[in-house]
Amino acid sequence: MDGFGLLVNGFANSFTLVNLVACFVGALIGTMVGVLPGLGPTATMALMLPFTMKFGVTTGLIMMTGVWYGAMYGGSTTSILVNIPGEAASVVTCLDGYQMCKKGRAGAALALVAVGSFVAGTIGILGLQFFAPYLGQAALSFGPPEFLCFMILTFVLLSNLSAEAPLKGALMIAFGLFLSTIGVNPMDSYPRFTFGVEKLLLGIDFLPIAMGLFGISEILSIALEKYVKPQINKIRLRELYPSREEVRRSVYPTLRGSVLGFFIGLLPGPCTVISTFVSYALEKRISKTPEEFGHGAVEGVVGPESANNSAVMGSMIPLLTLGIPFAAPSAIMLAGLRMHNVEPGPMLFTTHPDVFWTFIAAMYLGNIMLLILNLPLVGAFAKIALVRPQILMPIISLICLVGVYSVRNSLFDVWVMIIAGVVGLFLRKWKFPIAPFIIGVVLGPTTENSLRQSLMMLRGDVSLVADRPVSVTLLALAAVFLVVKFTAPFFGKKFPLKIEEDSKL
Repeated sequence: MDGFGLLVNGFANSFTLVNLVACFVGALIGTMVGVLPGLGPTATMALMLPFTMKFGVTTGLIMMTGVWYGAMYGGSTTSILVNIPGEAASVVTCLDGYQMCKKGRAGAALALVAVGSFVAGTIGILGLQFFAPYLGQAALSFGPPEFLCFMILTFVLLSNLSAEAPLKGALMIAFGLFLSTIGVNPMDSYPRFTFGVEKLLLGIDFLPIAMGLFGISEILSIALEKYVKPQINKIRLRELYPSREEVRRSVYPTLRGSVLGFFIGLLPGPCTVISTFVSYALEKRISKTPEEFGHGAVEGVVGPESANNSAVMGSMIPLLTLGIPFAAPSAIMLAGLRMHNVEPGPMLFTTHPDVFWTFIAAMYLGNIMLLILNLPLVGAFAKIALVRPQILMPIISLICLVGVYSVRNSLFDVWVMIIAGVVGLFLRKWKFPIAPFIIGVVLGPTTENSLRQSLMMLRGDVSLVADRPVSVTLLALAAVFLVVKFTAPFFGKKFPLKIEEDSKL
C-alpha cells in the first residue's frame, strides 16, 4: 500500500471513538498545562504514562503528543495576558505579547498566535509525514557500530543542555546510563548493582523515576515558593479580530517560523525553546522596524509561537525513525512506546505502519481541535492560572501515587518515585539539568546492546570502525564538537549553542 493509501487508512483508524477522545483529552490537558505556570509538558506526559497502559499504543501516543502539542498552544495565553510564561517555550512571547496586551491588542495577539500555531502545526505534520519514511529507509543501512557512534554523538551534544556547566550535563548522562544497568545482565543473567535487594533484580522502572523527577519535584518546588495571585485581563470574543495590518505583518513570520522550527526540531536539545529564540532574533534582524521589537511588534509574537509548534513535529522524526529522543518529552514518549512493546526505529514503518499513519492522521485532527479550543475558550483557559497551588498540587500528588502503583502494584515503585522527587528538588536547586539524566536512562539499554553487538561483530577490534564511513563521520562530528567547545573560551568567544535549560524540561 502506498503512502496515500496508508494515510487514508490512518484517518479511518483515528476516527474511532477512543482515538478521537484521546486526541481531544490530550489537546485539552496540554492547553491547560501550558496555561499553568510551573507545570510543563514533560511532567504531565510522565503523569499520563500509567493511564496510556489502559489503551493501545496508538491511542497512548496520540494522547501524549496532544499534551506536548497543546502545551505549545496554551503557553502563550498567560505570556500575553499576565507576562508569565506558562511554558518554557513561551518566554520569548512575553517580550512583545504583553506589550500588545497593554496596548489593548491582547485579543488580536491571541487570535494570531492560535492561527499561526495551526499553520505551523500543519506544516510540521506535513514535514513529518514526508520526511520520516525516507529517513527511516536510510537508517536501515545502519548497523550496530553506526548506532553506537550515533549514540556517542547524541550524548556529546546533549551534554551541552546546561551550557553554563556542560560537565554537569555529562555527569547526569553518565548517572542515567549507570542507573539503566541496575538489574540482571541481559547477556549472562548475572545481577548487577542490586546489593542483595530482590526488588532491584528487575531494574528500576523508568516510570517512577520520571514521575518523581518531574512531577513530585515540581510539586515540592511550587510548595516552597510564595504564591502571588496573577491579575488577568478579560478577553471577549469580539476582541479576537486582528486588524488587516496585523494580519499582513503576521503572514511571513508565521511561515518562516514554521519552517525554521521544524528543522531546529531535528537537533538535540530543548528544540522548542531554541526555536523561539532563533525565530525572534531572525524576525528582528530582517524587520524594517526593529525598534518596535520589545514594544508590541506582532512579528515577535507569531514568529516564535509558530516555531515552537513546528519544532514539536520536527523532534518526532529522530524519535520515530531512529528511536533516539533529542528532548525530554521525546524520552517520555519513547518510554511509553516501549511499555507497549513497540520499539521505534527504522523498522517501525514496516512492522507497525498503522501506528505511524494513524498518529499522523490524528495530529491533523488534533491541530483542528486545538484551533477550535483556543479561540473561543481563551478566557476560560486564562482563569485556570488563578487556581491556587494548595488545591492543584494535592490533586497532582494523588495522581502520581495512584498512577505509579497501578502499573505494577508495587509499593517499591512508589518509594522510588518519592526518593526521585526529593533528589530532583535538590538537582533543580543545584542547577543540574534533568533532561540529560532522563535521556541517559532511556537510551542506556539501547547503547549497551549496540556496544555488545558491535564488539561481537568486530571481534573486539574497535579499530575496524575506521572501515565504516558513517561511523567515522559520526565520531568525527563528536570530536569536532568537543574541540570547538573546549577551545572557544581561549579565543574569547562563547559557544554558539548556548541555551539555558528550563527546569520544566
